[in-house]
Amino acid sequence: MFFEKKFKGKRIRQGDENLTVQFALVFFIICFLSLFLFFNMGGVRAFVKSGYSFKSLSVFFSRYSLVTAIIALAGSTAIYFCLYYFKGTYFKELKIRQMLAKMILDNNLYDVSADNKGSFFKDVSFSEKKRITFFPKIYYRRIESLVVIQVEIAMKSYQDQLLSLEKKFETGLFCEVISKELKDGLVEYTLLCDILNNRISIDEVEAKDGSLKLMKNVYWKYDKLPHMLICGGTGSGKSYFILTLIECLLRSNATLTILDPKNADLADLGTVIPNVYYKKEDMVEQINKFCEDMLERSGAMKTMEGYKTGENYAYLGLSPHFLIFDEYVAFMEMLGNKESFEVLSKLKQIVMLGRQAGYFLIVACQRPDAKYFGEGIRDQFNFRVALGRMSEVGYGMMFGETNKDFYFKDIKGRGYLDNSTSVITEFYAPKVQVGHDFLKTIEELHKKRQA
Repeated sequence: MFFEKKFKGKRIRQGDENLTVQFALVFFIICFLSLFLFFNMGGVRAFVKSGYSFKSLSVFFSRYSLVTAIIALAGSTAIYFCLYYFKGTYFKELKIRQMLAKMILDNNLYDVSADNKGSFFKDVSFSEKKRITFFPKIYYRRIESLVVIQVEIAMKSYQDQLLSLEKKFETGLFCEVISKELKDGLVEYTLLCDILNNRISIDEVEAKDGSLKLMKNVYWKYDKLPHMLICGGTGSGKSYFILTLIECLLRSNATLTILDPKNADLADLGTVIPNVYYKKEDMVEQINKFCEDMLERSGAMKTMEGYKTGENYAYLGLSPHFLIFDEYVAFMEMLGNKESFEVLSKLKQIVMLGRQAGYFLIVACQRPDAKYFGEGIRDQFNFRVALGRMSEVGYGMMFGETNKDFYFKDIKGRGYLDNSTSVITEFYAPKVQVGHDFLKTIEELHKKRQA
């Protein structure tokens, strides 16, 4: 219906600063009284039969009240802990709502007025009692492992603080902010809790409808956010992550071209699948060919039956093409000035025009120095993953200016992600099981394709 309101969640109120204690007290009182009256049902019946004579009630309770009170207290405690054990998520939500209320109160994100009515010392400032006149509208709701917090834009003096709560949410709630959107007069923060538990295995990675699943709630929507930039040093899990992407894309209808200038892990794939190159001349040729094929498809799409302005390659039933480039910086260092200029010119065309035609780049390097990504090419990578330990300078090259606090954890495949939502979040690459043979699996996938 027109007037139907969308559920925003449970509103955080001033009184929620002691929400867990309030819930426990109300629960114990109700549960204790219910059990106490149940165990003293005989006294209640005698009270009713005697015409509500308190004498009969007091005689009965004087005999059994202590025993039944102890039983009722023990029963209430047992029920409370059972509820806590089986409904732990509900208690976590109460705690989060309480923490949000305390965050607002502790940071003075509200309006107050001095109220000294009834005070004898009206001229003494410390006698004034502050009264909250406006408490900001904040709504909380949980969707599985996602927490959604909406903050109303109220145009107050502290509004800028309400618009920049990412760090407080992450450090206080132990969650990662994965998106921040402005909608209908509200700022909506989406947080991912228990982020390590949202890691998926390589078997769960899936490429479908222009989107590639990388975690339970993280997708690379390459049709909308074209081109991926991967950064990570030795031992960061970068190579396994790229091989995971290759294996996943081979399960779809994608066409792959793989370049490995160091003749390392990706070059080994040349023994089981075609279009794998490691020599400088071959790689330059393939970059030129990839760009020419893209331009040719862009022109051909306009003549196809069913072509519609604004629609992309998938609308016409065409398959995506990926140029997967490992150790990109090492390759650029092989080139002379003229070759480097020509390669950068081709790459610029790909990043600018590739989305519509379905031609995408996946570029990996140890550090994305600006001199190797000339003419604003680096800014066109809409999906960025930094794995392993990096310096502040490295994070700056990868994500630009940000107030994000970066922490290192000694977990292979762990890092940070920017998917063009203006929010940088913690990321865990799909887990590769011990004994997983990429060469064998990729060879089998290639044979299935041929069949």
